[in-house]
Amino acid sequence: MTLPAVDERNADQIAYWNGEGGQHWTEQQQVQDLVLAPVLDILIDRAKIKPGERIVDIGCGCGASTFVLAQKTGSSGHVTGLDISSPMLGRARELTPPGAPIDFVLADATVYDFKSLSADLLFSRFGVMFFGDPTASFTNMRNALRPNGRLVFACWRTPRDNPMFMLPLQEAYKHVPKLPEVKPDDPGPFAFASDERVKRILTGAGFASIAIERADLMFDIATGRGLDAAMETATSIGPASRAIADQPPALANAAIESIRAALAARLTGNQVPLAGSIWIVTAANGG
Repeated sequence: MTLPAVDERNADQIAYWNGEGGQHWTEQQQVQDLVLAPVLDILIDRAKIKPGERIVDIGCGCGASTFVLAQKTGSSGHVTGLDISSPMLGRARELTPPGAPIDFVLADATVYDFKSLSADLLFSRFGVMFFGDPTASFTNMRNALRPNGRLVFACWRTPRDNPMFMLPLQEAYKHVPKLPEVKPDDPGPFAFASDERVKRILTGAGFASIAIERADLMFDIATGRGLDAAMETATSIGPASRAIADQPPALANAAIESIRAALAARLTGNQVPLAGSIWIVTAANGG
C-alpha cells in the first residue's frame, strides 16, 4: 500500500519502515512489546487519560500502545493509530480486538491532514524521532489537538546512556567495520537525545508548558527466556544487527560470539537486564 502523501525529506525513513526495518519489527513484535513495556507504563501514567478522550498515537507500529490507550479511554473515546509502515500496521490490524474504538491510518505525519481529529492527546512511544524536519512535523501534528490538548511522548537519550543498544554494538565492532557516522540531528533513534533540541523544536512548533523528564530504566532483553532469547533480540533489531548484516560469515560469527559472551556475563537467572535512558516529554497545545 502506498502512502497518499509524503514529505520527500522523510523518503528514506518511509522506505526503511516499509522494507527491511518494518519487516524486522513486525517479526519481533511480541518480544519488543515486552522489552519496552516499562516505557509504555511510564507514558500512560504521565498521559492522565480520561474516559471518552480522543487520542492520536503517532508512530503506533504494531499497535501495542494503541491498544492500551483504547483501554484507558474506553468505548466512549477513540484512538487513531498512525504510522508510515504498512507491514507494522498490517500486524496492528490483525491484533485489534473486535469492537475496539480504534482505527489505523497509513500516513506521513508531516503532511497528513489532522484537522478533523480534534484530539485531546497526541501520544507517541518512540515514534517521533525520524522526521526530516521535526519542527514542520510537530507543527502539523499540533493541528490534531483541541485548543487545550496535550502532548506526551518518549524518546531515547544519548547512545552512551543506552547500553542496551551500545553494549552489543561495541562487541560487534571488535570484528566488523563501524556503521556510517550519523550526525546527532539526523533522523533516527537518537535524534532527540538533546533535551535542548527537543525544547527548540516544540517551541518552534507552537507548543507550550514543555517539560522533559529523565527516566533511567533496566530492560530485560531476554524477556525472561534466557541467553538465547537475549541474543535474538540483540542481533535482530538495533545497531548491532545492522553492523553484522551482510558481513562475511567469519566476521559475523565472531561478532555474534563476542556479543554472546558479553550478555552471558550479565545473565541473571533467565533475564539479561541492560540499562537504558529516555526522555519523557509533555507539553500543551499553545495555539
